[in-house]
Amino acid sequence: MHIPSEHELPELLELERIIKDGMPHLQVRSVCEVEADGRHFPVHVLCLGNPSREVPGVGFFAGIHGLERIGTQVLLSYLHSLIGRLRWDHLLQRQLASVRLVFMPLVNPGGMWRGTRCNPRGVDLMRNAPVESAHKVAFLYGGQRFSARLPWYRGSADEDMEIESRAVCDVVQQELFGREFSLALDCHSGFGLRDRIWFPYAHTAEPIRHLPEIDALHRLFDETYPHHNYVFEPQCRHYLAHGDLWDHLYLEALQREQSVFLPLTLEMGSWLWIKKSPRQMFSRLGIFNPLPAHRLQRVLRSHLLWMDFLVRAAASHRVWLPARTERARHRQDAVERWY
Repeated sequence: MHIPSEHELPELLELERIIKDGMPHLQVRSVCEVEADGRHFPVHVLCLGNPSREVPGVGFFAGIHGLERIGTQVLLSYLHSLIGRLRWDHLLQRQLASVRLVFMPLVNPGGMWRGTRCNPRGVDLMRNAPVESAHKVAFLYGGQRFSARLPWYRGSADEDMEIESRAVCDVVQQELFGREFSLALDCHSGFGLRDRIWFPYAHTAEPIRHLPEIDALHRLFDETYPHHNYVFEPQCRHYLAHGDLWDHLYLEALQREQSVFLPLTLEMGSWLWIKKSPRQMFSRLGIFNPLPAHRLQRVLRSHLLWMDFLVRAAASHRVWLPARTERARHRQDAVERWY
């Protein structure tokens, strides 16, 4: 893995190269600017496909935790693939007429620049939303308001959400809410020996309202790719936390009577990388990222199929979403499997 010099942030440079190569297919805007150590970093949003509100949408997010560079790199790899295919792939061009894709590959550039999980103000963006756990959470790990000098700091209770968190919320509200169907995938690393697909909630062990739709999506992926290596499960099976950003957005979507909004998290199993290269334990980056070049390349290509599946599933959602008469069966099956 390339470690940035004092004058560059490689992921931001790569993102800006992709933006340049992707014109005129991409619509690009900067939603905010983050300051860290006297430097200013833009937070870019890239959109691709049909802008109509009548088509489904898929949002891809990464870099919320600055230490987890691999999430950003996976999204950049997928973006690079899409832009390359648009030059010759007529089927992809036709597919993009029926779906809207939204990318925020580097939500926390200040934290990535400084090599920290939190943003430059010391706030963990995944503990920053105004959501309180309904149950007791793990000390510190579940989110704390004691001090920005301690990990998993939520921010002050009397302050607004951080600028990066608000930017994610604004993009989701503007680009994904209000559609008949939308998905969001947030890419992280740092947990377990397997790659996991998590769905809400993190603040309670109660099933989400759209559990039947999650079950149908899970079944669809299993049937389409029976030899995949992902573990699907609710995030609450492993821990509960205050301030989860995707819980907040999902709850807001319910209040707005959003038809179907399914936020998912790709949690890449970094313990496997450490198991194969134990020396990574002595590197702060190594705990969250694959360091050997061959392993990095394997990870970058291993999730392309999953992201492509989400785009195709969104574009074809009316085919596989459970009908009203089928939702009870899907819910029962999902409860027996996960709860």
